Amino acid sequence: MIPRYSTPEMQRIWSPEYKFQKWLEVEIAVCEGWAHLGQIPSQAVEKITSRASFSVQRIEELEEVVRHDVIAFLTNVAENVGEEARYIHLGLTSSDILDTSMALLLREACQIILQDLEELSRVLQRRALEHKDTPMIGRTHGIHAEPITFGLKLALWWDENRRNIERLKRAIETISYGKISGAVGSFAHVEPSVEEYTCRKLGLKPAPISSQIIQRDRYAELLTSLAIIASSVEKFATEIRNLQRTDIREVEEYFSPGQKGSSAMPHKRNPIACEQVCGLARLVRTNSLAALENIPLWHERDITHSSVERVILPDSTTLVDYILKRFTRILDRLLVYPERMIENLNKTQGLIFSESILLALIRKGLSREEAYQIVQRKAMEGWKGNRYFKDLVLEDEEIGKYLSRQEIDSAFDLREHLRHVDHIFDRVFSPAGG
Repeated sequence: MIPRYSTPEMQRIWSPEYKFQKWLEVEIAVCEGWAHLGQIPSQAVEKITSRASFSVQRIEELEEVVRHDVIAFLTNVAENVGEEARYIHLGLTSSDILDTSMALLLREACQIILQDLEELSRVLQRRALEHKDTPMIGRTHGIHAEPITFGLKLALWWDENRRNIERLKRAIETISYGKISGAVGSFAHVEPSVEEYTCRKLGLKPAPISSQIIQRDRYAELLTSLAIIASSVEKFATEIRNLQRTDIREVEEYFSPGQKGSSAMPHKRNPIACEQVCGLARLVRTNSLAALENIPLWHERDITHSSVERVILPDSTTLVDYILKRFTRILDRLLVYPERMIENLNKTQGLIFSESILLALIRKGLSREEAYQIVQRKAMEGWKGNRYFKDLVLEDEEIGKYLSRQEIDSAFDLREHLRHVDHIFDRVFSPAGG
């Protein structure tokens, strides 16, 4: 199954042709491993290698009869190889081929995703540096809190994306294992050295121990890592959606010439790309739950996981690839409105500097409770009225007993709030950062 959101690279990896090609690579590597032990004539391996081929159409025809995809594949390959085909699949079970080849497919798919993550990092860093000193209001609970910069927001995303890169690298290591150990993993009809040779030839590690299959906690680790990646991107996209709201409008998705936002309302410019990213992330998280459900199987194996994996493995890798490419493009062309950010920052008429006044009073010897009561009283007055908080503070006789005009001016200085931005950026983006 190849999802509709497939990029050409992912389409190639999850195509039937490429899957069967990987099956064939594993089978030939096993034959070579047997030949190194002297159990298969080297001339037979040469003939197998030169003659082995398959037809997707023929495999599908055979599967209609035998109802087993690996047997259909082996039958078709044997039709092309001839007498030496008796050496193919020697001592193996289907999962030796399926799981070992799946490691190859997943590793290739994840390398594409890793490139996507690195490209997103590059765009995040570029735009973070571009807006390092672009002031905006920070919000907690959706309510104006204290000043930040838009660059700080993007640097935070960059740091999270860095962790996603490291998580995916670990997950790639976890799934890069093969098994050529037979029907229950006991090597009853195949030598461990054949497994070692095959995995080495394919760039994999042999599983230290297996049942009929590679254990599915490995796949679950990968799928949960992909779910975290998708959730991170959804978090970033959700923030853009909120900042694009008409009442905020600090950033906006690029709106191309000729684009239309609504069939009914010609004025609409909707964050549809970010909304799409958020919706698709839900599918990736759902698939990670299915991967967790695949861990407990009966005894040495049943096939309840098999049908699930035919969907969730190509789907999740394909969706995450698409989500990352889509969001990177969104961010690369994101429209940013610094003037609107300043306008919104000033919307509460200085109330966002209340903590600065609170701390200034505490430094003058007031208890936190006393200082808080004084500042909150003036702040609530500011919420109700239409006056600047700074004017209310300057007029307050009680505050005037402790703070000079210069000290109050300093408390309302935006530069004081943002004086450590350079330090934060150095800590995040320096080679030793993180």
